[in-house]
Amino acid sequence: MGMNVGSSSTTEDEGIVDINTTPLIDVMLVLLIMLIITIPMQTHSVSMDLPQGNPPPTTEPDPEVDTVAIDFDNTITWNGEPVPDEAALQAHFVQAASMPVQPEMHIHPDRLANYKTVAHVLADAQRLGVTKLGIIGNDQFMDAQ
Repeated sequence: MGMNVGSSSTTEDEGIVDINTTPLIDVMLVLLIMLIITIPMQTHSVSMDLPQGNPPPTTEPDPEVDTVAIDFDNTITWNGEPVPDEAALQAHFVQAASMPVQPEMHIHPDRLANYKTVAHVLADAQRLGVTKLGIIGNDQFMDAQ
């Protein structure tokens, strides 16, 4: 059941409703030719002279490491020795920061340590010039979740 709209004469030209694919084929052929031209350029290898053998051992000694531990009751220890007060802790930080080769500073807070104490120790270390600073023992916090 078709419906013919318009005149019934067959002599009148009707428009072609098909899409013109010629420009699409032209673009596709141009892209294909560009692809064929660029593929051989990408497969060229570059020769590099890589070093052979083992590198020589380093002559620098391992850096000194100072450990600041903060226990569950917020007591602070410096390399296993208790720090009696704030002034002694600051003196340790000043001494570490004034060395020609600054030692690595490892802060090891306990899981139950007060955040205020840990933040205070970190702020003191930064304020007094300690640059090689890291928090260790983070694996104890992963078990809590």
